[in-house]
Amino acid sequence: MGKPDNDLRRIVSNGGLARVMAAHDPLSAMLVEEAGFDGIWASGFEFSAAQGLADVSLVSMAEHLNNLRNMAARTTLPIIADVDTGYGNAINVLHTVEQYEAAGASAIVIEDKMFPKVTSLVAGGRQDLVPIEEFQGKIEAARYARRNSDLLVIARVEALIAGLGADEALKRAHAYEQAGADLILIHSKQKTPDEIESFINAWDGNIPITIVPTAYPQMTEARARALGKVGILIYGNHAIRAAVTSMQKVFARIIEDGGIQNVNNDIVPVSEIFRLQRMEDVKENEKKFLR
Repeated sequence: MGKPDNDLRRIVSNGGLARVMAAHDPLSAMLVEEAGFDGIWASGFEFSAAQGLADVSLVSMAEHLNNLRNMAARTTLPIIADVDTGYGNAINVLHTVEQYEAAGASAIVIEDKMFPKVTSLVAGGRQDLVPIEEFQGKIEAARYARRNSDLLVIARVEALIAGLGADEALKRAHAYEQAGADLILIHSKQKTPDEIESFINAWDGNIPITIVPTAYPQMTEARARALGKVGILIYGNHAIRAAVTSMQKVFARIIEDGGIQNVNNDIVPVSEIFRLQRMEDVKENEKKFLR
């Protein structure tokens, strides 16, 4: 049935800006919560990367869903589920939303690309969009399928990614609002915030905007707040990038140094992993229950 208290909806409804960080497994989800973010982005890109696969609809819904369920079991933060295109047509979306809500999602993001999708930021990637009417049906299906009206249905507009321009992006966003979307996610691969800011300034709809400033990191939280229409800011792939950065550096030093003698003091001790694993709880429970 999803998490009982959807803090994301509360933040957005009160005119605030929810700061959401990507995660790809339960451990990274726990670290997102400890860092102080408002929510977790259950990123399809990150989960695909963690499997060593391209983000082109290769990982199944069942795998994504199980990962989200495991994350929800280890954190109290609301989770935004990245369900790509909804794993098919509007009929598939009915099942997708039902399953993700039951697994613990507080919001779902569906994008208006054709299945199978290609990740948005790759150079020269195929970016085919479905007709507007078809995607409206998916949004309506998502709203129909949710059992808790607090579950946020976020419509992701990929017109700027596909190179179709601001007019097409605005046309689609208005159509998706009409179909019942709670927020519009507008995505861009431009290296500056100009394209996104232009879209947001032109947006005259009644629902807030979600942005993912991966390609245009100059879009700070203060800058997003100043636009007055952004309800959710998602840091879309920084967990997996941080993990890869750290592992590459540590692994290279171990090879270079011929051992772990130098890196040992630069990485967290094993006791920190035990803390995250809640080993103290295990020890206490052993005292209580083992005979």
